[in-house]
Amino acid sequence: MTPQERFAINLRKARSEAGVSQEELGYLCDLHRTEVSLLERAGREPRLATIVKLAGALKTTPSALCDGISWLPKARRFDVKKPPRG
Repeated sequence: MTPQERFAINLRKARSEAGVSQEELGYLCDLHRTEVSLLERAGREPRLATIVKLAGALKTTPSALCDGISWLPKARRFDVKKPPRG
């Protein structure tokens, strides 16, 4: 699993819990709906400003959207945890 895939899972979950559509989220973040769709499909790596906008619109934190993603400096690679089932 890549960092983009884990971010996509976290974003879809947060949007679903907030009860907003991709179009509505895009409007709240000043992003096009297709940008939100790309992020939710792991088709694009989000920029920092985009993560902050999404978190604010979804009333969550950037950290929550990046949950399960960390950097292992000695191994020089990402450590991406699979989300819990359920």
